[in-house]
Amino acid sequence: MSETPVRQSLTERLLAGDRRALARAITLVESDDPRGWELVREVYPHTGRAAMIGLTGAPGAGKSTLIGALAKLRREQERSVAVLSIDPSSPFTHGALLGDRIRLTEHFLDPGVFIRSMANRGALGGLSEAALQAALLMDAAGRDDVFLETVGVGQAEVDIIDHADTIVLVLMPGSGDSIQALKAGVMEIPDIIVVNKADHPLTDTMVREIKSVLALGAVGHGHDDAFWSVPVIKTQAHIGEGVAELVAKLDEHRAFIEAQGTLSERRRRNLRSEVLSICTHRLRRQLEARIEGDPRFQELLDEVVARRLDPASAAGEILGRLES
Repeated sequence: MSETPVRQSLTERLLAGDRRALARAITLVESDDPRGWELVREVYPHTGRAAMIGLTGAPGAGKSTLIGALAKLRREQERSVAVLSIDPSSPFTHGALLGDRIRLTEHFLDPGVFIRSMANRGALGGLSEAALQAALLMDAAGRDDVFLETVGVGQAEVDIIDHADTIVLVLMPGSGDSIQALKAGVMEIPDIIVVNKADHPLTDTMVREIKSVLALGAVGHGHDDAFWSVPVIKTQAHIGEGVAELVAKLDEHRAFIEAQGTLSERRRRNLRSEVLSICTHRLRRQLEARIEGDPRFQELLDEVVARRLDPASAAGEILGRLES
């Protein structure tokens, strides 16, 4: 019996918003099953409707708790929610994955909230492709809001944040990592900055520092003469304080980029990055497959190890051999 009817049934169920179908579809993509990629191809014309919101920040800033609070408010507004949490920890210890799930437990039985965690398993390429495709599947399944959470480090952050319409940077007062983020130019990334755990005595000091950095850098996002002034919001996610203000700013930013025409510009830029990213990862896999067992590659590597040949020259010869 052909598998086509089964695949079509999965597609129809996914587009109808079936949670099990969505979970199955993401599993297929995550395991690099060809049926998963074909499914994405089928449902892709139905994407582009969800609000994609990326949240990043240092571990411990309270992003998962904040997402839980955001999901609660969105559900009260009768909006459906999906959460994709990217974690770079070991797939064996599961690190923060388990913690993230615990902090989102209150939503597990709500059919209007779909939660999925992914670990990178040390393979950034596979993670990037699977995570971005999972976000598209959540969009195709009719979720109104898709929250993309990263730990704020490494290539995984760049890839997944490049897929967001609105980027939220979550910081916490009294954190050396947060201060480093201010110094590292990260302030150009977010559309909204949240200082969580705002009951800390250094909260107001951090807010002043952030606003000073924003003012010095004249950071804003916009189109022509209109600019978005990045707001700084204080929250205590565990008790829901400040979360309503954050939701209002998310809606305000969405309305702003739609009115200015920058939503379509962002999505074009994001999709361009995604196409190039997938090309890069697949070309690397093809390259690795071609040079595996190639004696000349091993000779070149030996020369590099012995410091008789520099890596760039070795790479040039390998690419030259592939082109010939």
